[in-house]
Amino acid sequence: MFRVSARPWNGSVRPWSSYFTPAREPLAMESKRFLFCSLDAALITDLAWQVHREGHDVKYYVEAERDREIGDGFVPKTDDWEAEVEWADVVVFDDIWVGSEVGTGQLAQDLRERGNAVVGGTPNTDRLEDDRGYAMEVLEDHGVNTVEHHVFREFEAGIRHVRENPAPYVVKPLGEVQNVKRLLYVGSEDDGSDVVDVLRAYEKAWGHRMKGFQLQRKVEGVEVAVCGFFDGERFVDEINFNFEHKKLFPGNIGPSTGEMGTSMFWAGRNRLFRETLGKLEGWLADEGYVGSIDLNCIVNESGIYPLEFTPRFGYPTIALQEESFESATGEFFYDLAHGADPELSVHRGYQVGVRVVLPPFPFDDEKTYDENSRNAAVVFETESREGIHLEDTKQVDGQWRVAGENGMPIVATGKGETMQEARERAYERVDGIVIPNLYYRDDIGERWIDGDGDRLQAWGYLGP
Repeated sequence: MFRVSARPWNGSVRPWSSYFTPAREPLAMESKRFLFCSLDAALITDLAWQVHREGHDVKYYVEAERDREIGDGFVPKTDDWEAEVEWADVVVFDDIWVGSEVGTGQLAQDLRERGNAVVGGTPNTDRLEDDRGYAMEVLEDHGVNTVEHHVFREFEAGIRHVRENPAPYVVKPLGEVQNVKRLLYVGSEDDGSDVVDVLRAYEKAWGHRMKGFQLQRKVEGVEVAVCGFFDGERFVDEINFNFEHKKLFPGNIGPSTGEMGTSMFWAGRNRLFRETLGKLEGWLADEGYVGSIDLNCIVNESGIYPLEFTPRFGYPTIALQEESFESATGEFFYDLAHGADPELSVHRGYQVGVRVVLPPFPFDDEKTYDENSRNAAVVFETESREGIHLEDTKQVDGQWRVAGENGMPIVATGKGETMQEARERAYERVDGIVIPNLYYRDDIGERWIDGDGDRLQAWGYLGP
């Protein structure tokens, strides 16, 4: 395991409590029926579990055979999601289903046109993630500044561009292979020579699957994602600002993963929101989008530079957001799907989530997984499960066990008045988890403490 001793917070950045509305108690509502649909991988288990624990009727469908056992023993399952649509008061999709002929955005749009209440996207919002060039066009059309970027369908054309315009670039694959997170490459050489070498290697190893790639000019600054919940007409007033930690090892070293942990806080419609997602409010309303949408950016004293969209729930971001909800989760998503002016009350302060993983994550190696992780028992040193969230987990006769094929069983979360307090609480919970061969990053949230928060504040992005 990777561990560091906690360092004291310097006290220079406090929560922006003055930008929040007062907290309120969760509203009671009668039980509703929720259908959760995972058509590619079982990513939404924890949200389904939370809504189920609040007393709502839940049915959970998992399409992928290798992930079908995820959530067993925690939430009721169904083998046919389409047969349950009319039963449900709300249908919730978890991913955009990249690379498929019919994405979940199309399915969600079709259901909404039939009168169903759906948390999910549209074909065009799916395309924001699937086609990075299109995403940049949408941003530019709505007055959002973007970093220099180019989309290529041929490797030789991309290599020629780098040689003719030498600079550090970020390589972002397009289409289905963008889910192989380790293929994202951030260049470091001023002449772009390392990017040329990477493109040559990708052409040889992935050329048959990579339908194209985007080259973005590398920008230095603070990486921060702006995330809002959209109800089909407008953003909910509480806006989430989160900081991803995608590399496998502490210090941002090693291969890229889907995510190793997230730190976050909530605020109002500040400058950072207004100059990014806020400019897309009308476009999203025209689309009829419902759900979470996230725009990851690089921010420096010169401006805000959007990098990529997540037009769906983020993982493990949604688990950490749930932990910070002080409203009832089921009621919030019911109102969101019905466009019923959803209210969201959240924790005032900071939150930290740590993904606990097992071999061979983030790689695929069936033999290693079978020998080290498959069906492993998840043991807790205390009776409390507060702050513990499900990923690839099942329950058998009351015993939590690792499920699926990916080696991502648990997310441990914490919250506090400062980022350091949130870190300490999260890692206390990690220390209470016992699984052979587990590992995790021990520095989630440190970037904020080490200066990211001070810089965002000094540059004026967090004020009203």
